[in-house]
Amino acid sequence: MIRVMLVDDQELLRAGFRMVLGAQPDIEVVAEAADGAAALEVLARTEVDVVLMDVRMPVMDGVEATRRIQGPKVLILTTFDLDEYAFAAVKAGAAGFLLKDVPPSDLVEAIRVVHAGDAVVAPPTLRRMLDRFAAHLPAADPPAAGDLTPREREVLLMVARGLSNGEIAERLEVAEATVKTHLGRVLAKLGLRDRAQAVVYAYESGLVLPSHRPNG
Repeated sequence: MIRVMLVDDQELLRAGFRMVLGAQPDIEVVAEAADGAAALEVLARTEVDVVLMDVRMPVMDGVEATRRIQGPKVLILTTFDLDEYAFAAVKAGAAGFLLKDVPPSDLVEAIRVVHAGDAVVAPPTLRRMLDRFAAHLPAADPPAAGDLTPREREVLLMVARGLSNGEIAERLEVAEATVKTHLGRVLAKLGLRDRAQAVVYAYESGLVLPSHRPNG
């Protein structure tokens, strides 16, 4: 059973998500909160696997709350697909983001994907967010990519361009499991949590330019 927490200051939205998720045999809504600060208090005493987190809330927004959460996976909920708050939350450690008007089936699938350890990234949307906001967000110096093998670097670049593991496997003519292994090593070497942070890293480190061409 996947234990989900809903964090949104709009009670009607929480009720809608609760109804959709409550109909799933493998998902249970175990907690709710109306702002980030309240969410952290609830998480301190409640076992949660996935947090659906709004970004714009009173008291503490979703970005700061995401930065402080340890353990549960965080899916960001945003009204607009060009939302600097959502991108900042991905940088803070969120496993991905969804639009609030996402079809119910996509919401359910996203929760399952994140719970399984992958990230939910809408590549075209994330690229637009990177292009628009990366230059305006403070960034710590990223770890050097010098420890990556040529193949690991190649996989990272393809991930940054929005290719799925299956598409990467097809281009490299390898098994999809091999791609997952390479990506896992990339994340471990660079100290990244998931695929979403790998995309952000590739842009901020200069490996991929805003025009989506590889650097060098």
